[in-house]
Amino acid sequence: MNYTEAINSTPVVLVEFYATWCPHCMRMMPVVEQIKELLAGSVDIYQLDLDKNEELADVEKIKSTPTFIIYRDGKAVWRESGEMDGQILLDKIQSFL
Repeated sequence: MNYTEAINSTPVVLVEFYATWCPHCMRMMPVVEQIKELLAGSVDIYQLDLDKNEELADVEKIKSTPTFIIYRDGKAVWRESGEMDGQILLDKIQSFL
């Protein structure tokens, strides 16, 4: 699946760009996993390793990790970088459903 197909796979999609060497990203991993479980079936969530997706990260202008992007109907509607409370991220995703 390419990126365009991924961001159009459900009406609302969350993409996280992360890095394995980023401590903030590692702390967000279980949070994102929990959100994946809570929203299974309604929101697709993709986690992309920055180091394995450099071209895409350049296209999306990713400057820091983790960076979260919410797409609605294939268009980016929200973007935030850094570690954040899981409830804030969950609320933000649900606000676009």
